[in-house]
Formats: sequence, C-alpha cells, structure tokens
Amino acid sequence: MAKSKAANESEPVVIKKYANRRLYNTETSSYITLDLLSQMTREGREFVVVDAKTGEDITHNVLTQIIMEEEQRGKNMLPVNFLRQLIAMYGDSMQSMVPQYLEASMDAFRKNQQQFQEAMKGAFGGGPLAEIAKRNMQMFEAAASAFGNGVPGMPGATPSLTPAATEESKDDEIAVLKAQLAALNAKIDKLS
Repeated sequence: MAKSKAANESEPVVIKKYANRRLYNTETSSYITLDLLSQMTREGREFVVVDAKTGEDITHNVLTQIIMEEEQRGKNMLPVNFLRQLIAMYGDSMQSMVPQYLEASMDAFRKNQQQFQEAMKGAFGGGPLAEIAKRNMQMFEAAASAFGNGVPGMPGATPSLTPAATEESKDDEIAVLKAQLAALNAKIDKLS
C-alpha cells in the first residue's frame, strides 16, 4: 500500500471543474477553492484541472484565474509594462517562442533564488557573517561596558584593559576579520 501511495504522489492530482464553477479534488474526494489550488502550487504539488462535462484540460485557464485573483488582492507581481509587452506578443511571429523563453527565465530565476537562499543560510548559520555578527556584538558589549566604567549607574562596568593587551586583541580581531572577509569574497565569487 505504501508503494501505491508513493506512486500517487508523483502523479498529478486530478481536479474536476463543474459547470457551477466548483472544483472537486478527486484525490481527497472533496470540493476545494482556488486558494487551495494556489497553496498546492506553492508547495510544488502537481495537478491537472479538467472540465467535468467535456474532460477538456483547462489547467491553463484555472492557473491564469489564480494569477488574476492574486493580482486583484493587491499582490501585484506583474508590472503594467510587462503585461503590455506580453499582450503585444500575441499574434506576433515570435509568439510561439515566448512560452519557452518565459519558462526558461522563470526556471533560471528559481535556481538563482534557491542558490541565494542557501548562501544566506550558510552565511548566517555559522559561516563568516555569523562570526562577524558575533564579534560585532562582543565589541558592542565591550564598548558599552567601557563606557559604563566612567558613568555611574551604567550597567556592565568592568576593569579597564591595559593598552598593550588592547593593542594585541585588536590586531588579532583585525586578522580574524580579514580572513573572514576573504572567505566571504570567495563564496561570492563561487556564486557569480
């Protein structure tokens, strides 16, 4: 049984659209909304929408309807100039190339977005930027405590360091920050 369920997850869910505009999910045997279809799309779940009466595949129309509803809610992602250019392409000799171009562009955008997110996770999840942030916080705390030494009532008053110890720790910190910056630059170069 587990094997058949895994096979079903890779197959698109069939959604039937009835004349009364209701959508029926054949997998869950329940009526659903466009919002749920939108959520399924964001989750990467494949589905096919068919006209319940004719069996015609109307997935394109329903996806376009979802986009229209999102745009009407004020979540405008499609700039007016882009829409005008897209409309102008209808009937143009290049019209047949536009869908493949848009699909390839969106795939490239998604890949770049994923790479950027992974890089940011790496940078802030223990990478060089996390270390820099940690050191900045330590420097801030040290500055606050040093400032607190001379002002009554300031929290964090600590004994002041000798000038020689301060010079050595600053040199060490600068060396560490330079190494972290070089590592960060190397990561950026890899992404480019």
